[in-house]
Amino acid sequence: MTSKLLLRSALMAFGAAVAFTPAPSAAQAQRFVTVGTGGVTGVYYAVGGAICRLVNKDRKAHGIRCSVESTGGSAFNINTIKGGELDFGLAQSDTQYQALKGEKSFKDGGPYGELRAVFSVHPEPFTVLSRKEANIAKFEDFKGKRFNVGNPGSGTRASLDELLAEMKWKTSDFSLAGELKADEHGPALCDNKIDGFFYGVGHPSANIQDPTTTCGAKLVPLTGPAVDKLVKENSYYAKATIPGGMYANNPNPTQTYGVLATLVTSAKVPDDVVYNVVKATFDNFEEFKKLHPAFAQLEPANMVKDGLSAPLHPGAVKYYKEKGWIK
Repeated sequence: MTSKLLLRSALMAFGAAVAFTPAPSAAQAQRFVTVGTGGVTGVYYAVGGAICRLVNKDRKAHGIRCSVESTGGSAFNINTIKGGELDFGLAQSDTQYQALKGEKSFKDGGPYGELRAVFSVHPEPFTVLSRKEANIAKFEDFKGKRFNVGNPGSGTRASLDELLAEMKWKTSDFSLAGELKADEHGPALCDNKIDGFFYGVGHPSANIQDPTTTCGAKLVPLTGPAVDKLVKENSYYAKATIPGGMYANNPNPTQTYGVLATLVTSAKVPDDVVYNVVKATFDNFEEFKKLHPAFAQLEPANMVKDGLSAPLHPGAVKYYKEKGWIK
C-alpha cells in the first residue's frame, strides 16, 4: 500500500473514532474558576487555597475546577474581577465598601454596582512591625524613618493612605516610602533596608512570624485620636488586639484596629458556580477551619453578614437560605 493510501486509511480510522466518541456529559464538562488572593506568605493565599481545595474535592459532581492566583491584593482583585479576568477575589471589608461606592482609590472608575459579596472570613488587624534597633515605641516614631507603605493596588496601601490622611501626614514624611509587596517587606526589614512596615493580615501569619523570629522585629501599637476617629466614622473598621506571645520576642498584647477579609465576586458569575463554591466551603466547614490557624474561631452565622457592604450574590443567598442562616 502506498504512503498516501496508508495516510488516508489512518485519517478515516481517526475520523470514525472521533465520530463515535460520546459527547461529554454536563457533569464531565469542566468549568474553570480562579480566586485572586495576595502574597504567597499571607493569609489570603491560604484562604484561596482552602476554598479551592474543597471545591476541587467534589469537582466530578459539579464540574468546577478552582485555581488560586497570587496577586497584588484587595484593590487589584476587585479591579480584575470587574475586568472579567478573575471570578472571585479576597478583599478587605473597607476596600469592598469603597469599590461599591466608587470612593477613595476607586473614585476614578466610579461605583462598581455589579460587585457582589460571598462571605467574610477572618479579622485582619493592621499590623506594624519595626526593626528592633530602630527604637520605635509608637507609630509617630516612624517620622523621618524608612517605612514600607505597601504596593499600589493593595488594600493595605489604601488603608495606610487613609490613616496618614487622618494624621495629616504624607508619604514624604518618611525618609523612604517603600512600595514593596507583602512577600518582600519582612526580608527587607531584617536586611536593614527599611525600619518598619504596615500590613493588614490575619493572625498568626508567617509573614509576621518570619521577621519576629529571624531578626527580633517588634510589633508597634496603632492607637490614638486618628485611629479612634476612623473606627468611629467607618463601620468596616473595628478595634483589635494581637495577643501577647503569639510571635517570638513580642510577649505583650498589641493594640491596633483593622478590617475583615471578605470573598467577593461579580453579578456576572453564574448563580450555580457561586452556590457550589459556597456549598463546598460550608459543607466541609470543620475541614476548612483546620486549614489555617486564623480560621479557628470562624462562625458561619457571622461570615454571612459581618463586613459585607456589597449585596450578597444570589448563588450564595440560595445556600444560606437552605441552611436557615438568612431569611
